[in-house]
Parts: sequence; structure tokens; C-alpha cells
Amino acid sequence: MLNHYKERWEGPIRGLRLPLAAWNILHNEGITTIDQLTAAADRLERLPGIGLTMARVIREELARISAAE
Repeated sequence: MLNHYKERWEGPIRGLRLPLAAWNILHNEGITTIDQLTAAADRLERLPGIGLTMARVIREELARISAAE
């Protein structure tokens, strides 16, 4: 069975690679910049469609690009 958490795509936030489902949810919530995503990082699980695993994946990506800067 395909694990959609493993397949990641570059999206509108440069350098951030997330599952397509995450990009769609973030877009629907109006989150389009790294600053907006960072501000929402502590409440990701409360966004419709983002569970614990997806929130962890997003936070890991945020940490990865923060460390690269």
C-alpha cells in the first residue's frame, strides 16, 4: 500500500518538501509562507485533515529548513 507520508513534493514554500495532502490542506487554510507556517506550527493538529503524523512530518520539515539557514 502506498504511504503518502513518504512521497514529498516541493511546493510554494521554497525548500520545504511535504506530502501533497499537506500542501493542499495548508493552501485551504491560507498558509502560503514559511512565517505563516511557523506561526501555526503549535496548532497543526487542530487544522482539518492534519493528524498527529502529518503534523510531525511538517514540523520535521520546518526544523530541517531552519537548520539549513
